Amino acid sequence: MDRPGKFEHHQYLGGKRTEVVYDLDAIGPEDEHLIEDLLEAETFLCFGPDTLAEARNRGYRLFAKQRRTVDA
Repeated sequence: MDRPGKFEHHQYLGGKRTEVVYDLDAIGPEDEHLIEDLLEAETFLCFGPDTLAEARNRGYRLFAKQRRTVDA
């Protein structure tokens, strides 16, 4: 997935409602609608620094499908 315009320099985007973080570089085409929904509803945030560790520090967990690739 191409990174959304406002987030072209960010890899991780979190959903405020679910506290799930998505790796924009690793999201599959079948799940791109999740990012589009977040952007449309304006219920997202990015992290500074833009790292998975910072997202986890704020209580976010990695999207389940992406967790398998990180843990492997």
